Amino acid sequence: MIHQLIKRAIGKEDPFKEIKEKSNRIAKEVYPLVKKKVTYSKDPLLKAVEISIAGNIIDYAVNTSIEVEKEIEKILKKEEESFKKGFFHFDEFKKALKNAKDILLLGDNAGEIFFDKVLIETIKTLYGNKEIIYAVRGKPVINDVTVEDALFCGIDKIAKVIPSGSDAPGTILNICSEEFKEIFKSADMVISKGQGNFESLSEEKREIFFLLMVKCDVVTKDLGTQKGDIILLYNKKRL
Repeated sequence: MIHQLIKRAIGKEDPFKEIKEKSNRIAKEVYPLVKKKVTYSKDPLLKAVEISIAGNIIDYAVNTSIEVEKEIEKILKKEEESFKKGFFHFDEFKKALKNAKDILLLGDNAGEIFFDKVLIETIKTLYGNKEIIYAVRGKPVINDVTVEDALFCGIDKIAKVIPSGSDAPGTILNICSEEFKEIFKSADMVISKGQGNFESLSEEKREIFFLLMVKCDVVTKDLGTQKGDIILLYNKKRL
């Protein structure tokens, strides 16, 4: 794959390491404010979902000129505005969450992981002792989240962290570990973050909730949405 060729060409296992570290530092600083906004929201779960998706703005692989600090502030100032455009299947999400005992959450980017942490904390506060498994990339690939990022964020304190085994910018099941594939198959609920995971899993037959910000023309055309739209898409189980 092109990412592996880049690693070999420049002699670095993690070419985006410094960018990811910066994203993590910025998100860590914003985390307390985000947490407070969710806690005092009229609907904490809805706010946590919205902010978790909006955190996808920290994606240098799509837009390297982005000013992350300013973009995060813009998102956080939209307190009473709706992020919901296009598909936003929140009622189905709540129902599945209530009934699920074990939940698999597929992480996306570094930095964004702090917003996922708020979502996990909110789920545990509202729904009690759910078993949550947080899956990360098996090896560094662009700015996608790895075990190292999860540990820095403290996700391991509130969820079980596992590598998917995939070193692609998405979750391609045929290159994932057997452990991950079994969890993916058996979990009561799968929550998938980001466009890369959506593109690699949208044709899967199992029930999945996709949380993403639309960033490219292909996905825009596929879903019938606009760039920048925030999506909570319910992928129903297919026989």
